[in-house]
Amino acid sequence: MDITLELMKHSTLEGERILLRPVGLADAPDMFEYASDEETTRFVFETHRDRAMTEEAIANYFMVAPAGKYAIVVKDTKKMIGTIDIRPNPTDRIAEIGYTLNKGYCGNGYMTEAGKLITALAFEVLELEKVFAMHDILNPASGEVMKRLGMQSEGILRRHKVFKGRSCDMAYYGILKEEYFQQAREV
Repeated sequence: MDITLELMKHSTLEGERILLRPVGLADAPDMFEYASDEETTRFVFETHRDRAMTEEAIANYFMVAPAGKYAIVVKDTKKMIGTIDIRPNPTDRIAEIGYTLNKGYCGNGYMTEAGKLITALAFEVLELEKVFAMHDILNPASGEVMKRLGMQSEGILRRHKVFKGRSCDMAYYGILKEEYFQQAREV
């Protein structure tokens, strides 16, 4: 299976309240709204100083290689409130997911809904064996999303990442294909 081809065939995913679609330059105002907020970016990426920095990030990360990278859009308002991406490793049949959400939309289940669309894609379409995610241990709210996606804690990777000059311990969560399908049957 050509995973990149499958990701491009599934460049738009629709949930009950959200739409996952490719990120474009027109998303710069909505992305800058949260990417310029230090609280939102604290554990994820460098805080954007200006709109030009946001446009560069969109062009150089999301648009140059769009496979598996999605804007999270609220269907009712058409507002882009965050991003989620899946980074597959076809050799090992696993994938890492990562996400960022505008803090004004936290606590409404949007990220869980987006994550469920991505894990369904990973297991039902891409036929992967495992999906995993990591979060800085100082950001436990991200771990709560991972738990709601059915992921289990697999441990702490000590001093796994240097970010903003700080050596970070990362909590590692994962869900296996059979666990995903078992949970799907129980719903």
